[in-house]
Order: sequence, then C-alpha cells, then structure tokens
Amino acid sequence: MNDEVITDINQITLNWLNSVLIDSKALVNGRVEDFAIAVSGSANARITKIQLQYSLETTGTLPTSLFLKMCGGYGSIFGTSEVDYYTRDYINLTNPPIPTCYHAAYAENPRRYHLLLEDLSATHQLNWQIKPTLAYGCAVAQALARLHAHLWGTEKLKTIGASIPSKTEIERYVNHVQPGLLPMLEEVGTEINGSWPSALMDVFEYHPAKMIKRTKNLSGFTLIHGDVNPGNILFPLNGTGKTYLIDRQPFDWSLTTWLGVSDIAYMMVHWWDSDLRWQWEIPILREYYACLVRNGVSDYDWEQLIEDYKLTAVQSLYVSTEWCVLEEDRRKMKWLWFPQLQKSMTAFFEF
Repeated sequence: MNDEVITDINQITLNWLNSVLIDSKALVNGRVEDFAIAVSGSANARITKIQLQYSLETTGTLPTSLFLKMCGGYGSIFGTSEVDYYTRDYINLTNPPIPTCYHAAYAENPRRYHLLLEDLSATHQLNWQIKPTLAYGCAVAQALARLHAHLWGTEKLKTIGASIPSKTEIERYVNHVQPGLLPMLEEVGTEINGSWPSALMDVFEYHPAKMIKRTKNLSGFTLIHGDVNPGNILFPLNGTGKTYLIDRQPFDWSLTTWLGVSDIAYMMVHWWDSDLRWQWEIPILREYYACLVRNGVSDYDWEQLIEDYKLTAVQSLYVSTEWCVLEEDRRKMKWLWFPQLQKSMTAFFEF
C-alpha cells in the first residue's frame, strides 16, 4: 500500500497516514485519530495541507501539519529527481537544509510521484515579494554549500550514479535552448540596446565550448539544485534560523551535475536587481566558499571559484532564451524573461 503513488486526495486515509508516519518513526505509540485537508496548487504540482489530530498519550515527533505534493500524469516532464532529493541524495547528511520527508513514492508510465513533507508555513516564507538582503544571500549560500559539499567531486557523485556532464549532455542542454534565440530577438526588437543581438549570437557560438572545456578540470563539480529562484527558498519569518531549499525539478534536458557556484549565479544574476548584486555578490561568494571549506572541500581555490562564477553567470542568458522556445511562453511570460534578460546582459558586459 505504501508504494502506491497518491494522485487524488481521496487516497488519503487514516490508515495510510498512520502507516507512513509509523514507518518514518514520526509516530511511535498511539495513532492519528482525525485529519483535515486544504487543497491548493502550484505551477507544476497539486498541493494539499493536512492537519492532524492524535490520540491521547501518543508519542513521537508527531507533526501537526503536513504538506502533500502530487506531481505528474500523462505528459509529465519530471522524473525521479525530486523524490531522490528528499529520499536518497542527502539521506546521510546531518540536518540538511531541506524539509523532512515522511513518505515518497514514484512510478513510471505515466510519470507521477508524491512527497509527504513537513509543513513549514508557520515559520518560513517563500521569497517572491521579499527584497534580498546580505543576510538572506549568505544564508542561501550556506545552505547550498552544505548540499554541494556532500556530493562534491567525481567519487561522491558516483555514489548516486552521477558524473560530470559529457560534451553530448552540454550540447543537448544548449541545443534545447538555442531555438529561442532568434524569436527572442524578434520579440524585443528595438527595446534593447543595438549591441545586444550580436553579443547574444556570440554567446551561443562561443560559450558552450567554454563550458565543455571547463569539464576537463574536475574540480568544482557537484549535484546542483538548478533552480534557486525566490519561490524555492524558504527563509525564516523572523530572519533567523534555518533556511531551506525546495522543489528540485529539472527537465530532461537540464544539467543536473555542474559547477556548484552556478546555483549562486542563478540565485543572483537574473533574479536580483543588479545594484544589489553589485553590492553583495563578493561577500556572498566568500561565504559560500568558506562554507565549502568548512564542510571538507579542499581541492578548489578562490580564484577558480570566481572564474567559474563568471562562466556560469552567462548561463542566465540561456534561462531567458529558453522562455522563448515556445511562442506561448514567449508572449505570456515576457513580464518575467525580459527583465531577466536585461539583468543577465548587464552581468555579461561586466564579466
């Protein structure tokens, strides 16, 4: 029963809740006597909050509220990555900066999965409307460094069946994005500086080769999150305490192992206003580097990190371009990708 993927709220029963909480050791004695659910949604999932009531004299960690995330169905674009994120990749990392997962299941044909997670909404917030601060950036850098250090380098990557990306994998990544370039330039027309079209053409001609060349030096590679946007960061409401990273959902064409510092570049370059990035990127990068060292990374120097940051910052241009591969996204999401393009081009000309 516990291998079954939950795809409908009618599958949530008292027996199921008791069974999975006992299996996770969150429930030691007693039982869940009642529960209430509230359904919501997100771009790529259906979300259910579950409020729990326990019998008297129940023992265990006893979460009072859970967060059930259901993904997939026919045409699903996501594989096992998010289930692996919570149940495999960091299972041996003490106190990882990810929510506790009480149960997960995945199935193919069609792809579908669920995650039963701790509900942090009472203490933490998503950061879409929150202006970044240095403390916020350093907290995210620390969380990323802990995850990155845990699977840093080829030997640790092998333990989860991963490796440094091949030339073919990098070309697949770029080849998925590149068809959006000319439509993007057509869409923005005279809204951009006249020097930008040729600069963007040069990026797609020369930057992928630099990415491929970088893989010859094995230092700096790890399992990345890949989408450190403000909605995937849970920051404490009171500004202190643990910061969590959620929702690792790469596409089939994504790079899942890459330079760790790319997650820092992704967070700052095309999500933050450029003046905030100018002010804080070096202190945040120093915090990230120091945390890598504290967590056992010894084969990576500061100068290489800075060069890698510059290389991966340019990938922010790929993010904007990918939004333009499909006409519907290009038109409907211009409010998102055009400001990202502007910020990314600002960084490109700096580097």
